[in-house]
Amino acid sequence: MLCVGLSTQVTAQPMVKPTACDNIAILQQVDSLKKDFEKQGFVLAKEASMPMESDYEIPVVVPLRQGTWYRVIFIGDITSRVYEVRMYDWNEKQVVFQRKMWGDVDGNIINYDYIPQFTEYHMIKPVQINKKKKELCGYFMIFKKITKP
Repeated sequence: MLCVGLSTQVTAQPMVKPTACDNIAILQQVDSLKKDFEKQGFVLAKEASMPMESDYEIPVVVPLRQGTWYRVIFIGDITSRVYEVRMYDWNEKQVVFQRKMWGDVDGNIINYDYIPQFTEYHMIKPVQINKKKKELCGYFMIFKKITKP
């Protein structure tokens, strides 16, 4: 039996790692909100700095417990014109829709309370629209209310 040695070089694409945004204005708002919600008895459950592209949703999947009081926050780039967050339950039913415009009082922050009826995963889809920039930063946080026995 004759064996012929074949040699092939295998190369892979470099791994693309998501990078955190370092928008100073957003980070200052994050710090301020964290302090405010801690004073109100909330604990930070999840947070993520997200590079985003104008006009494209970023799906965030989170497990939520029935009967727990959550505060969901999305902070977008201050120069964006529109900010939206849609939230869906496990059955893909939309349970929350929030929209803010550039001139609104609280501007680039979407902030809402949510108490799930079932313990299940939820999908949250933030999006922002910016006519001048394609690459944007966004920040996502979920707080949960701590009840003392």
